Amino acid sequence: MTAVDVRETNRRVIEQFRAGGEVEGMHRERLALLTTTGRISGEPRTVPMMVHRDGTRWLVVASNVGAPRHPDWYLNLEADPRVRVEVDGREFDAEALPLLGADYVRTWTELEKEYPFLADHQAKARQARRVIPIVELSEED
Repeated sequence: MTAVDVRETNRRVIEQFRAGGEVEGMHRERLALLTTTGRISGEPRTVPMMVHRDGTRWLVVASNVGAPRHPDWYLNLEADPRVRVEVDGREFDAEALPLLGADYVRTWTELEKEYPFLADHQAKARQARRVIPIVELSEED
């Protein structure tokens, strides 16, 4: 079995996404690029990720495939919630706001129905006592 080079895969996806064409192995309409500020380096860090449109809201899920810790991009936005979003042919600055309470529960239920694999991610994360965050990317005026 060949190990996947995540950095190389992300580089390829980012390049294909920005070129405007097909993104190999992914659904372009469910893809966004999120640029955070590195909490340690202070440098911009761009990652491709699945995005979900909920009415007027853009949402991303910090599942990290159910790993015991949050993904680096989420840790970065905890330190600085100002992000840059590239999605749906647009680019904008946003504030990353984790969902809480009833909004989180309602949204998680809807996301799990649409993306059943999230239930597996949540089960794995719970073993490590981690709740998977859902983040709204709120466009700044």
